[in-house]
Amino acid sequence: MPVQCLIFDCDGVILDSVPVKTRAFARLAEPYGDRARDRLVMYHAAHGGVSRYKKFEWFFQEILGRSITPEESAEWGRLFAEYALDEVRACRLIAGAQEVLDAWRGRLPLRVCSGAPQEELRVVLREHRLENYFDGIYGYPPAKARLLARIVAGTGLPPDTVLMVGDAVTDREAAEYAGTLFYGVGEQLRGGDFPWGPDLTGLNDWIAKNLDGYFL
Repeated sequence: MPVQCLIFDCDGVILDSVPVKTRAFARLAEPYGDRARDRLVMYHAAHGGVSRYKKFEWFFQEILGRSITPEESAEWGRLFAEYALDEVRACRLIAGAQEVLDAWRGRLPLRVCSGAPQEELRVVLREHRLENYFDGIYGYPPAKARLLARIVAGTGLPPDTVLMVGDAVTDREAAEYAGTLFYGVGEQLRGGDFPWGPDLTGLNDWIAKNLDGYFL
């Protein structure tokens, strides 16, 4: 069946914002020492696509040895946004992203499925003048797999006609859970059993080859 809908992660797929958020995690953990900082950064890098709030929970439980309180979670969320948001607003797009969005806007439904908080996600895409490219912009909560499945169900399309584009193992696992196609982006996903590119410069050609005459 042809590709009939495109769903994109945001950080590392549309926006080159992963390094910005890595610096924000490092800054949050810095008061707890170099080892604590480095462990949080490594955990963040290995769990792309997971909500920052889940990463905060991990840090408190595994590094500090106790559960995070709701007040602490809210404060870390506020600080994270303070440290990262201005840089994310200014960061560039991933190579090929603008061309992909321009090529398929109005031809295929386009959605965003991200682990970032939904309202923050919408603000960032609006400030990059990308909000109107998408038929829906969805962020945390819930977790990525459940969120993607919900988005796919809302399209009314067979899952195997929907393409999820992501840069993290979490995105790949979400695609498996929801039953969608998957296109991997970036070094973390190199060598998998799915189509892949270092950025989005090859995605238009891949989509065009998998339309099976859908627009003919």
